[in-house]
Amino acid sequence: MLDPIVAFFQRLFSAIGRGIGIVIAWLLFPFITVANWYRGRSWIIKGPIGIGLLLLIALYGYFIWQTQAWTGFDPDYVNRYNLAERKNDAGQPIKVAAGETAPADRCERSAIVDVTADLIDYNVNENAWISSMLLYKAGLFGMDWDHTPWFDNKAAFQRGVNEAVRRTTVELVDSLVRMRGTSGINPRLQSVRSKMQYEETNWYFGLSPFGPLTPTPSQYRAAIADLRAFNDELASCAVTFDARADNFLEFMDRVSSSIGSTSAMLRERSENYNGGWFDTRADDRFWFAYGQLYGYYGILSATGADFDGVINQRGLGPIWAESIKQLRASLKIQPLIISNGQEDGWIMPTHLATLGFYVLRVRSNLVEMRDILAR
Repeated sequence: MLDPIVAFFQRLFSAIGRGIGIVIAWLLFPFITVANWYRGRSWIIKGPIGIGLLLLIALYGYFIWQTQAWTGFDPDYVNRYNLAERKNDAGQPIKVAAGETAPADRCERSAIVDVTADLIDYNVNENAWISSMLLYKAGLFGMDWDHTPWFDNKAAFQRGVNEAVRRTTVELVDSLVRMRGTSGINPRLQSVRSKMQYEETNWYFGLSPFGPLTPTPSQYRAAIADLRAFNDELASCAVTFDARADNFLEFMDRVSSSIGSTSAMLRERSENYNGGWFDTRADDRFWFAYGQLYGYYGILSATGADFDGVINQRGLGPIWAESIKQLRASLKIQPLIISNGQEDGWIMPTHLATLGFYVLRVRSNLVEMRDILAR
């Protein structure tokens, strides 16, 4: 009586096996055809093609390594700056202990400028800038890597860090280093702002416009040099940094708007797409937001050092400390696979909503500080 059942399953598995074989043969057919054609050619043809294939394999090996190895990633990187040891605001004459002689023409460096330069260095020197790599631009058989589940997380993270850096360089030029907003624009920082607004995906050659280009990492490296040169000038009291309450208020307002836009991006994806682990765009949104928070964690920690006098005079110490605490807490979320499930789901989590919760908490603290300063 079991023979018909056994025969049925045998036929079923045989059909499945044949189907898998057909699919594999279909996938391998182009490669087998090319290999057969290649074997029949002379070495004059084989040589250049073989060298080209080896070069392509090497490039993909480098590309895969760079997209997966996150060199220097450290959620506690702020600790390296020892910001608690700072004794006065950025641009102010160096203070010394009682009985000691203060050095002439020595002012406090800007922690904001130092952290911003180091974040750019982290993106383009400690790591390769993924977004302008040739194979990243080529995509997967013409499909943008951002539309696939692979090799795009680090690129999204770097762009998130860069978003925080770009916002900061704009505010440095427009307000933070200008005395009462009436002094001239610092030429070094103006150059930094221009360089950091450069297209994030440029390689050595482009199609639109057609012709040679300066690659994005080169522009960003030049911005690092300008930032560090500015801070050296600030340390010698040759330039100014205006750590006033209204400048602090304006900076917090801009950062709040930047974070608010990211919160809206996370909410839109979370509400309108519930693909769980199969939402191939959720990881882009998550790692962009994560990178932005990673950047702002350092920049805002540095802001607390540069504007320590304003924060203490206006009684913002507790809420400022809470904002920095929330930024650091958001960096603890490091899932292996990003899931964009329903908020009431129990199988697939919703990492976008979780990160968005921290984004909103940070933003609410910044808005509250802005309201306190505006009174």
